[in-house]
Amino acid sequence: MPPRVQPPDVNEPLGPLPREFAAIMRPEIPGLIKEIRVEVTRAYPEYAQLLNGPSGAAIRQGVEHALSAFVDRVADPAAPSIARDELLRKFGRVEAYEGRDLETLQSAYRLGARVALRRAKTIGRRFDLSPTLLLTFADALFAYIDELGALSREGYLEVQAKSGSAMETLRRRLLHLLLAGTPLTHATINELCEQASWPLPEQATLIALRTPAPDAIQADLDIDVLADLGAPQPHLLIPGPLTPERRAMLESATYGTPIAIGLPLPTAQAADSLRWARRTLQLVDDDIVADARVLDTADHLVTLWLLSDPALVTEIATRELAPLDKSTGTRRARLVETLHAWLTTRGTAEQVGDALGVHAQTVRYRLRNLEAHFNGQLDDADRRFAMEAALRALHLHGGSVTR
Repeated sequence: MPPRVQPPDVNEPLGPLPREFAAIMRPEIPGLIKEIRVEVTRAYPEYAQLLNGPSGAAIRQGVEHALSAFVDRVADPAAPSIARDELLRKFGRVEAYEGRDLETLQSAYRLGARVALRRAKTIGRRFDLSPTLLLTFADALFAYIDELGALSREGYLEVQAKSGSAMETLRRRLLHLLLAGTPLTHATINELCEQASWPLPEQATLIALRTPAPDAIQADLDIDVLADLGAPQPHLLIPGPLTPERRAMLESATYGTPIAIGLPLPTAQAADSLRWARRTLQLVDDDIVADARVLDTADHLVTLWLLSDPALVTEIATRELAPLDKSTGTRRARLVETLHAWLTTRGTAEQVGDALGVHAQTVRYRLRNLEAHFNGQLDDADRRFAMEAALRALHLHGGSVTR
């Protein structure tokens, strides 16, 4: 029988956690994140809305980073925490933007700590860890939670110091709820609309702005435009479609700040309008769409669709062009280039030749080669559509399918 472990003396000073303990904790992080999410969203339903909204992925990554940073500190007490600190301040800013009391976030942190402590007890039994070690872990964990809370408070107070009137805060919270996909019949939305004197529109047009967005923009917007200019990705909601008058107002108010105008959609789909507008700005960064001060998402819908999943596009192209696998190098590249031009123009050999800058006879030779490789598949409308879509997407992204 193993010797019985004596309980620690209550007056025994608790030292740092042994660095080896990090190796035990790290594999537990993915499961712990899921468990914390279940417990927190059950206790605080408002966080379920946030996690399912446009910022959900960023919030989940932030939670994972905060947990990983704790483990990193155990492994190396001198590990830097700059990125973690900014994430925690950002959590505090979100609470301020949402109009919630900071105590809700602090309580969620403490609940997460209790879930982690429960997991630690299970690990303790599995690895036969000493009570002193588990007590040290609990002490370090709750000290860490206090540290996270202090950082979030910094972000919270930062926003409060910059925030305008209570009405602006109210309208910003309403904007966040609409973008989180909250049903328009939700009592909170109806109540906020009434308090903010903001009639809920049937349609809305979302605007994505480049960071940083000057606070001065707010003063030049129509009174019924909802705005969050201090968010990491600034955005506006304009009730209804973008009329010429609204567009003139928008371009004047945002002068000097690049924007992308989303599609006018039913207000319940406002998050889609904003997501596509932000993606349009990203296409500029990727050198796919020409830069402009004002971008219209409606002008780039096919590009957005074709590039919505680059990995899938590459896979489709690989499968559709498999008949060319026996050709390699320059020969294959020329055949793919000719196929793309022919599918795009569906023109004569002369027209395809003009597009490629080669003689029509060369085009006819390549087309005969393509027909031989594909063995009648080019007569199938569905196959031609799949090939053209994949090749167009690869062309936009500057990619190619090679063997």
